[in-house]
Amino acid sequence: MKKETDYTFDNVRVVMVNTTEPGNIGAAARAMKNMSLLRLYLVNPKGYPSAAATARASGADDVLSNAVVCESLEEALKGVHLVIGASARQRNIKWRQMDVVGACSEIQKTIMVESQKVAVIFGTERAGLTNEELDLCQILMTIPGNPNYFSLNVASAIQVFAYQNYVYNTTTKFEKSANKLANFDELESFYTHLAQVLEHIEYFEDKRPKALLMRRLRRFFTRAAPEKEEVAIFRGILRNIKPFKKP
Repeated sequence: MKKETDYTFDNVRVVMVNTTEPGNIGAAARAMKNMSLLRLYLVNPKGYPSAAATARASGADDVLSNAVVCESLEEALKGVHLVIGASARQRNIKWRQMDVVGACSEIQKTIMVESQKVAVIFGTERAGLTNEELDLCQILMTIPGNPNYFSLNVASAIQVFAYQNYVYNTTTKFEKSANKLANFDELESFYTHLAQVLEHIEYFEDKRPKALLMRRLRRFFTRAAPEKEEVAIFRGILRNIKPFKKP
């Protein structure tokens, strides 16, 4: 019989975006398997597959061989209900921000609902995640460290997260919830629909540019962690907005 902890870990995927050093992919796979995480997604990895990745995996070959290679981040997030982006730097627009412990708490609450999945995204070795990539996230996860020297390798960051996630999910228990969150696909369709309606009523203008306004609206809705039925209600409202008529 499958243990509940196995179910928990199976529903967490680690997503590495535009990784330039194949060795980091292997090291990440090793870190993940040590902490019972087996779902690795790679977005446009450079020089992969490679002998360097296999060597650094040090026996976690199954994680590498089962890794899902995607052409876009959106593809890697299909079917996910909670998207967490790892970042070491502050942003001008404040995403919902948590340290790694708080993020692991949100992960467990999410996956306690049957079939719900979580993705944790790690960006490039040099620049991390872009603002556009963070737009697809509901939570920005930070790993606290020395403020005078903080240069955490991407594989090391995945190790820290994987360890904390393992500890949290083997020592803390939540009651299961029956309320399913809207998944990534449903939220993205809603944001597309919302933007179309706002364009239709000519809401966007120079002082309310589309890109900035949609980013703020995303932050508003992700803080609320909308459920499937709530998103359906908003979609129904948008469908019933009458054509805009100028006076």
